[in-house]
Amino acid sequence: MSEHRVIIRRCNDYDPKLISKIIKEGMEELGVKPFGNVLLKPNTVIAHPEIFPYAFTRKEFLDGMLEALKETSENIKEISVGERCGITIPTRFCFKNAGYPEVIKKHKAKTYYFDEEKSVPVKLKKEGRLRDRVFIPKSVTKCDFLINLPKFKAHPWTRLTLSLKNFIGIQDDRHRLVDHNIHLEEKIADLQEVVQPKFIAIDGIIAGQKMMLTPEPYPLGAIIMGTNSCAVDTVCCHMVSVNPKDLKHLHLTSQRGFGPMNLDEIEVTGDFPLDEIQKKTKDFAFCMERIDDYFKDHKAVSCTLGKFPEGREYCWGGCPGSLQEAMHIFKGVSPDVEDKMEKVRVVIGKVDKPLNLEKGEKVIFAGDCTSWEGEIDGQKVKIESSYKTKTQVDEGKTKSNDMLLKNFISMIKCFTLGKKRFIHAKGCTISVADQVHYLSFLGKIENPNYDKRLFFGVAFAYLRMKVSLFWNIIRN
Repeated sequence: MSEHRVIIRRCNDYDPKLISKIIKEGMEELGVKPFGNVLLKPNTVIAHPEIFPYAFTRKEFLDGMLEALKETSENIKEISVGERCGITIPTRFCFKNAGYPEVIKKHKAKTYYFDEEKSVPVKLKKEGRLRDRVFIPKSVTKCDFLINLPKFKAHPWTRLTLSLKNFIGIQDDRHRLVDHNIHLEEKIADLQEVVQPKFIAIDGIIAGQKMMLTPEPYPLGAIIMGTNSCAVDTVCCHMVSVNPKDLKHLHLTSQRGFGPMNLDEIEVTGDFPLDEIQKKTKDFAFCMERIDDYFKDHKAVSCTLGKFPEGREYCWGGCPGSLQEAMHIFKGVSPDVEDKMEKVRVVIGKVDKPLNLEKGEKVIFAGDCTSWEGEIDGQKVKIESSYKTKTQVDEGKTKSNDMLLKNFISMIKCFTLGKKRFIHAKGCTISVADQVHYLSFLGKIENPNYDKRLFFGVAFAYLRMKVSLFWNIIRN
C-alpha cells in the first residue's frame, strides 16, 4: 500500500449530517486523531450570497467538519476557525456573509481573524526557497493540528486553487501581496514550510470554474480527503484532467520534499472512481489566458502588454489577473457593464511601441514594472518603471495595505487627474480593489465598492476590525 492515501467520496448535497458522516469515515480510514490546539482553515477569499456565492467553503461543510471533529478527537485544548479573506476586505464581513459565526458558536469553537492579529516572522530553511522568512499570524504558530478546508476552484493565475494555494490566506494584508506577482507560485511553495496540515477535506460539492472570486458553479459532487497536500492536489488535478506538472506551485512544493506528484505513489480510495469523475468533468472550464487575448473582443477594455521583469514571459500572479477579477466583479454587480463602460486601455510591462489610442479612450498604466514613452493628446508622457526585484524587497518593511488608506489614495489619484486621460497606477501587485476604483473612474461605471449590499457591511466590519486589532496589539 502507498504511503499516501487520498479519498474521494460522493456528496451531491450540502447536508451537514451527511458531510459529517463522510468526513468522520474519512478521518477513521486515514487514522486521523486531532489533538491540542486544532485550527480549521477554510477558503473564504470573499463571500456574499448574491454577488460571490460560489467563492468560499460553504458553512454546511464547516458545520459537518466541526461535528466530525468532536466525534473523532482526543486531548483537544482548543478548536478554532481562522482565515484572512482577500482584496483587503475585513474577514469579519466575509465570515458573516458565509454564515460562519452561527456555526462556530454552535460548536463552541473560537474565531481567529488573521487581519486582527499581530504577525510574527517564521524562518525558512528548505533549499530552493524564495525567501528566508515569512510573516504569519501568531495563532498559526500556536497551532498543533491544522485542518485545511479548501474550496475546489479553477484559478486564473495558478490554474487551480486547492490545498496548497489555500495557504495564501494565512498571511495578513501587509505581507500577502509581497511576491504576489511573477513569484506567486514560489511564494505558495514557501508557505508550506510554515505548517503542514494534518488533515485536508476539500469542498468539491459545488466546485468553481474559471475565476476564483467570481467562479461559475460546477456540480462536481465530491469531497476529497487526505493528509498530504501534494498528494491531495495531485489527485484533484487528475479529477479535472490537468497534468500536475502544470501546477507550478505543486511541482515546486513536491521538489522540496513535501509530498508526491506522481499518481503511482498515491493510493486513491473512496466510492467515486477517477475515470468516472474525468468523464463528468470534460467540460470543466479554466481561464488561463493572457489578458491581451482575454479582452481582445471586449467592447470597452483592451490591453497592451510589453516585456515583463526578470525575463518572465508573463506575470500570472500580478496585475493582469487582478484586472480579470476586477472586471468579473463589475459583471457580478451589473451584468450589462460591458455595454455601459467607456473605453479603457490597460498597459502593463515595458512597452516600446505607440499605443494608437482611439478617440476618448482612457489609459491605465498598471504596475511598478510598466514603462512607456510617447505622446497623448499632443503632450509628451513618460512612464518610468519602479519595479523592485526580490532581493530589493524587504519582507520585514512592508507598506500598509489598509483598505481605507488604499481606497483613499486611489480615489485621490482619480479625482486629481484633471484633463489627463491616463493614470499611472503604481504597485506590485495592484490589488483587485484598486483595479476596481481605476476602471470605475475612467470607464465611468458604478463602483461596486459603494454597492449598498457591500458598503455598509464592509464599513462596519472595518471599524470592528480596527478596534480588535488595536486591542490585541496592546494586550500582547
